[in-house]
Amino acid sequence: MGSAPAGSDFRQKAGMAEAPRSCDCFVSLPPGSRDDHVIFGKNSDRPRNEVQEVAHYPAASHPPGSMLECTYIQIPQVEQTRAVVLSKPAWMWGAEMGANDQGVCVGNEAVWTRETVSSGEALLGMDLVRLGLERGDSAWGALTAITSLLELHGQGGQCREDPEPFSYHNTFLLVDRNEAWVLETAGRLWGAQKVTEGVKNISNQLTIGAEVSAEHPELRSVAQAQGWWDGEGEFNFSQVFSPENPPARMELAKQRYKGGTELLQQHDGSVTAEVMISILRDKPSGICMDSGGFCTTGSMVSVLPRDSSLPCVHFFTATPDPSRSIFKPFVFSDFSNPVLGVVSPQFGPDDPVRKQPRFQSQVDRRHDLYKAHQLALRTMETNPDQGLAVYEILRDLESQCLSEISAMLSGEIPGEELGDLFFDSVDTEIKFYQ
Repeated sequence: MGSAPAGSDFRQKAGMAEAPRSCDCFVSLPPGSRDDHVIFGKNSDRPRNEVQEVAHYPAASHPPGSMLECTYIQIPQVEQTRAVVLSKPAWMWGAEMGANDQGVCVGNEAVWTRETVSSGEALLGMDLVRLGLERGDSAWGALTAITSLLELHGQGGQCREDPEPFSYHNTFLLVDRNEAWVLETAGRLWGAQKVTEGVKNISNQLTIGAEVSAEHPELRSVAQAQGWWDGEGEFNFSQVFSPENPPARMELAKQRYKGGTELLQQHDGSVTAEVMISILRDKPSGICMDSGGFCTTGSMVSVLPRDSSLPCVHFFTATPDPSRSIFKPFVFSDFSNPVLGVVSPQFGPDDPVRKQPRFQSQVDRRHDLYKAHQLALRTMETNPDQGLAVYEILRDLESQCLSEISAMLSGEIPGEELGDLFFDSVDTEIKFYQ
């Protein structure tokens, strides 16, 4: 553990060859939500040409002593993993965001702290998102899984499909039907804040102040030993661990964090899935991001009813730019059809991610919906009237679907078999684009 280098040297060691912006996570808990629902949302802002797939992995049992291959390292596997649905960069094992069959949602954010970013390969923050979902039956359970793995294996490794170094630490928003947790990390250290009501958002900066609900047992002693805290005054996590010369990415995130907070507060008491989707589509705030080499490559919104007899519904785009994408509903079911239209091709041992040295070439990871969406966007540019007509029809279908799911969750209409909702929605969208 050590203090962070200052200024441009810090940017270089953190992989900051450029100053791209990054993700935003949101949660609304009653009374912030209109209904008795917890609403989760995230925009994943990544390299512009990176493909994000949506993949469902069923619950599974694993032999004792088996090992798990994550993006870069192997770790011991647990005997039982939860069913998960993930929105993930197609080249990595981990995920930007997702949910499990217990009604837990997790998303992560890049952050830099006074702790030096490790140059070695370890668990990516995205690996920790997936591991928390596979191993946690609540938001707190996912948090304890992540922090235990963080202490055992550390975090680090290349965070984009490119040989140019780019790595970071992570913050997480973990949500279930009853509560939310903000987890912020600095190397293997961490602090967490519990949220039980109202609205909350996180971006690429530390946000936990003196309200630390749980923490690494050595958090304060390390801070005191490094001279970051005198051991007597108030312990403010973000003040103690934020770097003295933060990279441009964290500075830009302050504007988005403020904009996201304002958007949430405008709807405090009336947040629904539709409201959360509108926030993720907001371009003036920068939440829906399009800047240089980075843009919003995938989006997710989840509705988690407090009533455990009702299903949780998770909406994914699986395509870039939520303002020009359709949110499609996924519900966990024992009878779901595989949705291959949003799953990228696999390249096995020939994948440039697996070869050493890594990332020396590129492969085409586009799935069928991604290709169809690209074609539709080109059509909108060359034939705006035709493209707009198709998109308006899809938006109407999205709106109708949201209304029907809202009515089902409020008991106004009976729930039918929901397992194929995502399959049908993806299939319909591809056909409309073609």
